[in-house]
Amino acid sequence: MHLTHLSLTDFRSYARLDLVLEPGVTTFVGSNGQGKTNLIEAIGFVATLGSHRVANDAPLVREGCGQAVVRARIVRGDRAALVEMQIVPGKANRVRLNRAPVARARDVAGLLATVLFAPEDLALVKGDPAERRRFLDDLLVARSPRMAAVQSDYDRVLKQRSALLRSAGAARRAGGRGDLRTLDVWDRHLADHGAELLAARLALVEELRPRVESAYAAVAGQDAPTGIEYRSTVTLDSSPDRALSPGRAGLGEPDGDAGRNGTGASPNHPSGSGDPASGNGGAGDTEVGDTETGRAGDGRTEAGRAEVGHGGGAVGGAATRAALEEAILAGLAAVRTQEIERGVTLVGPHRDDLLLSVNGRPARGYASHGESWSLALALRLASFELLRADDREPVLLLDDVFAELDTRRRVRLAALVADAEQVLVTAAVDADVPAELAGVRFEVVSGEVCRAG
Repeated sequence: MHLTHLSLTDFRSYARLDLVLEPGVTTFVGSNGQGKTNLIEAIGFVATLGSHRVANDAPLVREGCGQAVVRARIVRGDRAALVEMQIVPGKANRVRLNRAPVARARDVAGLLATVLFAPEDLALVKGDPAERRRFLDDLLVARSPRMAAVQSDYDRVLKQRSALLRSAGAARRAGGRGDLRTLDVWDRHLADHGAELLAARLALVEELRPRVESAYAAVAGQDAPTGIEYRSTVTLDSSPDRALSPGRAGLGEPDGDAGRNGTGASPNHPSGSGDPASGNGGAGDTEVGDTETGRAGDGRTEAGRAEVGHGGGAVGGAATRAALEEAILAGLAAVRTQEIERGVTLVGPHRDDLLLSVNGRPARGYASHGESWSLALALRLASFELLRADDREPVLLLDDVFAELDTRRRVRLAALVADAEQVLVTAAVDADVPAELAGVRFEVVSGEVCRAG
């Protein structure tokens, strides 16, 4: 899989850009603030329907303009596809595939598989749980595009259920009773969609674990043991028909109903209609599901959250999904009073976390800067290897990441990704890019991209 063409209209700093791309390594060199990362962001937007830099789409539109358009031609084997996205702040994004409007924008999610390495990756280790949930959910969609619908459905139910809790809580504080007649219905919907999402995350963590361990050793140059465990608010018992280990129930403090969204998936907007290529209105384009947004602080107590670790490898089966659904319903019932008082949904995958460790100690708070970077890179490399194993060779995006690494890690990372089908690199200076990634070079100056040599 690779990109052959990227076109931008009024996207970030680019009034107009038409860029021809080739397989292999392509490097974009330019001083900070010239627009290098904007190119990477646009490609990532096509892949995930969201930005890795901002939580809403308004900053993606060039100042003074009403909309932006991103077009990308994707080639996989002997097949090619043209994806066009129109970004309109405050309104619906509209998407076309091969110049025909799609039923839902999420229908193109996963069409382009990418793995992005960026300075922001340090937040995977040091940041809030929402960052790690988003990492898992983006990878789920890249591997199985239908998971975008699962995440959207869960976010929609979470938003509506939490709104009901807030209104009921406010009514009770005002001396009324609060109407909770539909809460049981929302509980069942949340458990249904949440169980499917949780089962997928658990299976993914089991597949990632050995790859993260191997990648960390390759990047760090040492065999320091690493750990990757899924910690959930959902608790299962230890009866033989359960595929998951028992955990400790508990709530701690909320880190928000939504993380970036409820699940960490990329935020999208309800659609309107129109032609993203021309900007002219037209029927047929439909909406990209709206979700709760806003980054949440961590602020929760680590102790007492249910831990689901090894043993989750068999979570794909129907019996285990049913067990998860039952566990979510039981958890919601146990905390109903607290939920009404606080106006927030306290149990579900929107409150879970991915626990990372190095040398038996939690990476967050204990890992050194170098260890944290090695672990962040290992998560991305593990994603790359997992997609490759699925026969979905991703486009690798390395956004100014070498400037963050010492020489030893630069060389090791370059050697690990050099054989990818397509690698797009940004750097402030040529010297930051290891010789192993020699290839086509572009210079980026004030929003102008020119091929060097």
